[in-house]
Amino acid sequence: MEWRRIFRHFLTGAGRARRRFPPAALAEIERVIVAGEKQHAGEICIAIESALPLAELWHGVTPRERAIHVFSLLRVWDTAANNGVLIYVLVADGAIELVADRAVAARIPQEEWERLCREIETAFGAGRYGEGAVAAVRAVGAHLARHFPAERGESDELPNQPVLL
Repeated sequence: MEWRRIFRHFLTGAGRARRRFPPAALAEIERVIVAGEKQHAGEICIAIESALPLAELWHGVTPRERAIHVFSLLRVWDTAANNGVLIYVLVADGAIELVADRAVAARIPQEEWERLCREIETAFGAGRYGEGAVAAVRAVGAHLARHFPAERGESDELPNQPVLL
């Protein structure tokens, strides 16, 4: 248990995500997801969380562990082709995590996702949250287009709106 982290999450509060990702930024993220999904057969979901609940902080839950849990909660794993990707943002920690379903993980190595996360964290560190999230969606979409090109009759299996937790 890290007291500094608990204090930071407590101070962040629920409103921080909304301030860093105002309605215009959320609408742009959704627009880019919709446009990207016309280029590939994958599914992209983005979840933004201001801070972790106290119980999770107390137990030392990492951003990666939380992202995997959110991946399950939002059912990103529940696509017909197992090609969903979650972009998870934890504002209080300044962290971004990418969680890919089985078919995607089999084609794109975890190291590539980690590299992309570090790039986006740099944008967040400079205060460019909406821009960084849009860049993440575009980069994930480019990988999906390369490995899962769009096919005729594809259906949109997951909501495209960013989820604020």
